[in-house]
Amino acid sequence: MVDLVLASASPRRAELLRQIGIKFRVEPADIDESIIAGEQPIDLVERLARQKANCKIASDSLVLAADTIVFDDVSILGKPRDRSDAIDMLARLSGRMHQVATAICLANEGSMISKVVTTTVTLRSISEAEAIAYWDSGEPQDKAGGFAIQGLGAVFVKNIQGSYSNVVGLPLFETAALLGQYGVQALSARH
Repeated sequence: MVDLVLASASPRRAELLRQIGIKFRVEPADIDESIIAGEQPIDLVERLARQKANCKIASDSLVLAADTIVFDDVSILGKPRDRSDAIDMLARLSGRMHQVATAICLANEGSMISKVVTTTVTLRSISEAEAIAYWDSGEPQDKAGGFAIQGLGAVFVKNIQGSYSNVVGLPLFETAALLGQYGVQALSARH
């Protein structure tokens, strides 16, 4: 049995892995997530996932790292700094499409593979009163783009094109396929 390390403190990623029967232990990676000037969103998210995996590589273990970002045609939207920032983010995304990209990286002492999955999300129009009420719920405070599709924020989602689990934080189809390349099978804990 492979010793799988999840290099993430995200409870959503842990929950998604458990959902497909993957056994793992959590060892969050602490890296500088600053954007390099001129870095494109896809390059950024893949670099961060690879750095997270690289800092947790140890003998006899397989590391799974991931990073998720939200971006539109103008810029990357991180986690809201405060109430005003969250309301501005939702106003910016209101009635528009944006992208959610997650980079998955698997690494051990001998190899490293990564893949980026992108999903297009369209939100309905969101009033300022709704944005304020949503912020007051506490849910968007640690979410990239200022909303969570798996929670109350689902009421804002008009359409998605691509992987739902990617928007939550870990694209399960692609993650299971990559884990399979290292001999880790989804559903194994379900027996």
